Amino acid sequence: MAKGTKMTTSAAARIQAGAAKTNGGGAPKGHFAGRAQRAAAHNSSKGGK
Repeated sequence: MAKGTKMTTSAAARIQAGAAKTNGGGAPKGHFAGRAQRAAAHNSSKGGK
């Protein structure tokens, strides 16, 4: 992801799905997928600004 590009919920969902496929259904604790989900939720609560 380019610097300055906000994480979106759809991008976080793609990351989560990829992690789930790789790790047998879930992402391990501390995996990037969780951080991506948190960033997407934070960005969407701010209206994407």
